[in-house]
Amino acid sequence: MKIFETSKISQVDALTMQLEPISHIDLMERAAGVFANYIINETVFAGHVFVFCGPGNNGGDGLAIARLLAQVSGRFSVQVFLLDFGKGISGAPAHNLLRLNNECGIEHVLVNNVESFPVISSKAMVIDALFGSGLSRPLSGIAAALINHINRSGALVYSVDIPSGLMGENNDGVDYNTIIKAAVTVTFQFPKLSFLLSENEQVLGTWLVRDIGLHPKAILQVPSSYFLNNSSSVAPLLLKRSRFAHKGNFGHALLIAGAYGKMGAAVLAGQSCLRSGVGLLTVHVPHLGYPIIQTSVPEAMTSIDESDLMFTSVENIETYNAVGVGPGMGTKVNTQRALKNLIESVQKPMLLDADALNVLSMNSSWLELLPAQSIITPHPKEFDRLCGSSDTSYQRLKKAIAFAKKYELIVVLKGANTQIIEPDGVVWFNTTGNSGMATAGSGDTLSGILLALLAQGYAPAHAARLGVYLHGLAGDYAAREFSAEALIASDIINNIGNAFKELHQNLSL
Repeated sequence: MKIFETSKISQVDALTMQLEPISHIDLMERAAGVFANYIINETVFAGHVFVFCGPGNNGGDGLAIARLLAQVSGRFSVQVFLLDFGKGISGAPAHNLLRLNNECGIEHVLVNNVESFPVISSKAMVIDALFGSGLSRPLSGIAAALINHINRSGALVYSVDIPSGLMGENNDGVDYNTIIKAAVTVTFQFPKLSFLLSENEQVLGTWLVRDIGLHPKAILQVPSSYFLNNSSSVAPLLLKRSRFAHKGNFGHALLIAGAYGKMGAAVLAGQSCLRSGVGLLTVHVPHLGYPIIQTSVPEAMTSIDESDLMFTSVENIETYNAVGVGPGMGTKVNTQRALKNLIESVQKPMLLDADALNVLSMNSSWLELLPAQSIITPHPKEFDRLCGSSDTSYQRLKKAIAFAKKYELIVVLKGANTQIIEPDGVVWFNTTGNSGMATAGSGDTLSGILLALLAQGYAPAHAARLGVYLHGLAGDYAAREFSAEALIASDIINNIGNAFKELHQNLSL
């Protein structure tokens, strides 16, 4: 699924009207009907409904929604409040205002000062249709005061398409007190980019996407660099396995991981790598880690470092199909030197995580040495150490896009809706995963999955997208079994098989 910047949503609307063809007022009616049907059929609310409308198209949606709710006999008592900037309304919103008055006998109330704000019961429903996704600057004055009044009411707020005051992409510098705090946001056709960024969770509530029938050709024709990494886009990436295959067909992976006190990371990454289809795995560990790996990951072979405590060197890397480095590795001086030697020697895309990224942040000139199309998997703090701090996740996303382009890397920026950023600037927002995965070792399990896919011959961008999706899906299975609170990293590993099975089932549908 594409995610469109707000400047392009109007293009999709315009093309839909041209291709169907359908008029603007009828397209607005379609959107209003979808929202009203949600309120009527998917909520149990009955009682007083305050519908707050602005003078633009979002307000036009709200006026049509008010009419549709008012026509439900005996369930809703609807009042309509129209924010007035002294310029009136025109076009489709004006048409819907006339229909509201003529067909339902509902007179709207103009809101143009604080004295005209209604008293809102905490037991009422508020429908927020003040401002849509086309908002281009923070709200102030009477609009901000009205939003603050609604937020203080304690009423259940349902936002039409987007909470009023929230912009579709960049909300840097916006005072969140001037944004509606929705309980539910019903958005049309596609999520907005801002819905997928952590700082906006506080105002979105639960958000739902509802199809309003925008034309498929319009969606196809209007370009976007942002996409959802979901089952329908990921399942086709799965490579078919021949029934005559042997372990040599599925690659030999080298995992460089572990140090004194951190051998658990090597164990978790090794186990998840083996659970993800790799044919052979060698884990390179310091001498102290030899019995740990042989006992905890018996299916893996072991390469033993000269050092008892840390990674200092590795030989014969050309025999491996893929190399992953970093989990629990440490950042000692000898390890830093070994990492530089490694990345100068590897001639194919590799995977770098955790301490490998911390070493690179200490030696930023080495980034130029990384093989093109390598995958790095930073969490936000690790990325900030690489690229400098960011005040918001939107700023961090923009930096990550520039970083991926500059160094020709695939950046897996971990978190809720993990972002897979390709060197050409395409961004995939992942749709699997849950808060239970915010636990020690979860990132190590992702590293193992990605390394296994690289070793099997998946293109790096495909490995990143598929691996992140599978990791999140395995975590979802684990959370359903144990709860988010009780989930630990090994639960993710134990559910990688369930994740693969679900993807295969989806592919066969």
